[in-house]
Amino acid sequence: MLKQRFEPYLDVAIFMVTMLVANALWKWSIQGDEWGAVVTFFGRDVTPVFEAVTQHVARMAYAGISLIKDNVEILGGHRIQYDTGVGTTVIWACSGIKQAFIWFSVMLTARHGWKHKLWYIPMGWVACYVFNIIRIILLLLVIEHHPSFFYPVHDIILKYLYYGIMFGLWVIFVERIAPSSSPR
Repeated sequence: MLKQRFEPYLDVAIFMVTMLVANALWKWSIQGDEWGAVVTFFGRDVTPVFEAVTQHVARMAYAGISLIKDNVEILGGHRIQYDTGVGTTVIWACSGIKQAFIWFSVMLTARHGWKHKLWYIPMGWVACYVFNIIRIILLLLVIEHHPSFFYPVHDIILKYLYYGIMFGLWVIFVERIAPSSSPR
């Protein structure tokens, strides 16, 4: 009886525990000051990987904001700023690699077969990548005239929206995609 009572909540519980464990594993295995020059994975220097991805993300965000605004520039491969000096620096923690790891972990522990996971995991990575670029563009649009809004927009609104999108993608998978072809 207890099992039947909690069965509807099992998938959500697995999702939440996986998010917490994946985040803890990330913090345990990846070390580096967000502004520092060195990022390590279990003590091994992985800075070049993060540097390449971070510069790519900054270039894509710059390309996107340049479609909307003509008064922006990219400096040093990481900083996107307006001609007024207001801007933001894309650091390694904004690369989206952590979210890709968390997405993979969440999908890996989902209670459904691999038939749909094989295409849905990469599709989720693409969705997270695109949202990460949009997130930086939105942040730039807000801080152009309201630089003091950086913290609430970056650290509260967009951060949790990012995880909300991952949760929404997971719900679609669990509720709509996977059940159509695989029993629990």
